[in-house]
Amino acid sequence: MAPFTLDSLRERVRGSVIGPDDPGYDDARAVYNGMINKRPAAVVRPSQVADVMTSVAFAREHELPVAVRGGGHSAPGFGTVDGGLVVDFVAQTGVRVDPATERARSGPGATWADFNHATHAFGLATTGGIIGSTGVSGLTLGGGIGYLSRQYGLSCDNLLSADVVTADGRFLVASETENADLFWALRGGGGNFGVVTSLEFRLHPVSTIYGGLVIYPASEADTVGRFYRDFIANAPEEFGVFLGFHQGPPVPFLPEQWHGQPVCVIVGSWTGPLDEGEKRWQPILDAAPVAGSFVGPLPYPVLNGLFDPMLPKGMQAYWKADFLASLSDDALRVAVDFGTRIPSMESANHYYPIDGAVQRVAPGATAFAYRNMGFAPVIAGMWHDPADNAANIRWVRDYWEALHPFAEPGGYINFMDADDQGRIAQNYGPNYQRLTEVKAVYDPDNVFRVNQNISPRVSAPSAGTHAPGAQEGGVTSVED
Repeated sequence: MAPFTLDSLRERVRGSVIGPDDPGYDDARAVYNGMINKRPAAVVRPSQVADVMTSVAFAREHELPVAVRGGGHSAPGFGTVDGGLVVDFVAQTGVRVDPATERARSGPGATWADFNHATHAFGLATTGGIIGSTGVSGLTLGGGIGYLSRQYGLSCDNLLSADVVTADGRFLVASETENADLFWALRGGGGNFGVVTSLEFRLHPVSTIYGGLVIYPASEADTVGRFYRDFIANAPEEFGVFLGFHQGPPVPFLPEQWHGQPVCVIVGSWTGPLDEGEKRWQPILDAAPVAGSFVGPLPYPVLNGLFDPMLPKGMQAYWKADFLASLSDDALRVAVDFGTRIPSMESANHYYPIDGAVQRVAPGATAFAYRNMGFAPVIAGMWHDPADNAANIRWVRDYWEALHPFAEPGGYINFMDADDQGRIAQNYGPNYQRLTEVKAVYDPDNVFRVNQNISPRVSAPSAGTHAPGAQEGGVTSVED
């Protein structure tokens, strides 16, 4: 094996290569979660796909672990790695929209704020996340739950094709008609099968929505939770609203007495006829005494970025998740108990509905298997002071341990933390076996292991074929 030097890498790529002795190294190695403090051997910022191909080949040649950073938002910090090579797409944020075909092609470093800005100019959108600074690539490759899920499905359900650099340095297009087994795995399989350098999405007519958030005192949480459970079960799919628990934010529409106090919230959008919006939201406003509300006509990108000012890069973070078939009385009891004891202003506990269009996709059609679930809860602990780490992590873990007996064995991989590797098979359920087979085809040596890792089988069919018994149907190591 040839000796590894930064100069030898720089000679082979046209983008920038940042090493430990270079200015800007500490910024280049930092990810969204301030709890992560890793020191990669090099951070490569590719100028083009050829740089990605070269970087992967270089890492293999020198037996370096590879991390790939898109938006950089993952709680486990999978966008960096000690002693390895980081492929950082921070500069590749472009989004090209074709309004005639209602499609968009996203760069691997684009965030949903970038994507929504580009598509909104044409009155179009697709399912994105809840936070605008979340990366398009990572969210999509893990599934992609957002405000538009009930109406238009997950982000991965709207993925039409992806350009992928595989572990052996090949460039492939993955779609329903090209490398269909890879495309199946890309739609929900997490960071396992290659480096995605471009994603093509189906768009939908979404422009100005009627939405926002309603904040209730914590004392009303049980009433609000029961109302929400019944409301969302019968709501049209144009209603994409979730139940949540927070501390009251210091915003103008919330009286100061509620700032920093535990509160219950309903957040989301009505994407049906705008003139129906006020009437549609009125039952939510009437569900219980309201502490404050911000509801009305909004450009969709504004809704998608409502929480962004509260969640800057560099906070401490620790997350847990599950899937729930329903918001049972037991699940609501746990939610009210822990949700109303939320420990920091930035922490969030949300219950996202994943019915409607999400459930109309067969469990085996994509790698995202949990198509019969009602909700995807996330317990997202986030805070500023490292001195609070132990207490806040304990709140997240205790909450998850109390909720898990009423949940499914698996959870949503985009909400998992680094200590959830033992849940990998459960998180993919009946699709796990096929995922290991596809992994063995495209990454038999597990080059892309800085992720919620799927280990390859010892043997597998040749690349471009379907695994035995696989259905027709399909991630880079990009961090969401």
